[in-house]
Amino acid sequence: MVISRKRRLKNSDSVKSFSKLPNHVAIIMDGNGRWAQTRGLPRAAGHRAGVESLRVIVETCCELKIPFLTVYAFSTENWRRPEEEVSILMRLIVEYLRREVDMLDENGIRINPIGKLDVLPEEPRKELYAAAERTENNKQLMLNVALNYGGRMEIVQAAQRLATDVSEEIIKVDDINEDLFASYLYTKGVPDPDLLIRPSGELRISNFLLWQLAYAEFWVTDTYWPDFRKKEFHQALEDFQNRERRFGGIKN
Repeated sequence: MVISRKRRLKNSDSVKSFSKLPNHVAIIMDGNGRWAQTRGLPRAAGHRAGVESLRVIVETCCELKIPFLTVYAFSTENWRRPEEEVSILMRLIVEYLRREVDMLDENGIRINPIGKLDVLPEEPRKELYAAAERTENNKQLMLNVALNYGGRMEIVQAAQRLATDVSEEIIKVDDINEDLFASYLYTKGVPDPDLLIRPSGELRISNFLLWQLAYAEFWVTDTYWPDFRKKEFHQALEDFQNRERRFGGIKN
């Protein structure tokens, strides 16, 4: 089943049954450029193909009632890419939001952009803010879209804001703990990811959610993101069910 615009999602009769599902899935949407190159296509074709994978995974999260999904769409380091490719990525953000926002809103999906958004080009920035405002009360799925995002930058900015509040005597140094620090991050109020999925076979987290991934389970596949669909997502979830999560403790 493919999500189409202005159409309410329906639970598929073929929804797979899982005994244990993650509450929050994070995905590094990687491999678009290499997918295109292996087919003799421009890198832009890979980015466009990757949008369909995002649509399918959002649909599947809704079917399985996974309440939080965070996707890495554009990092602080991605500005180093060729100007033409960056421009295409920014246009895709606008196209995706304009095409899908009706469907997302109708199906209770909340768009929550995270990252240093104020330096994005005006058009995608406005579309992001408009989509976030329109969907802010939706409860079915929170879709966190990391744009101009870097984990180190996020932690530094949180530390700066925390230091400012200490200097202005809003909080005391003795009040600082992990929960308080987490409230200064972009993901304030969002539970940490239980599962990180990395397509394309790379074995690194690429400056993504450095604080939040402390105890996430990792699942890596050689499949490039444009080919990552429901089958691959189910494989990741099946593997997650067999993980023993001890969070530093021992099995009873």
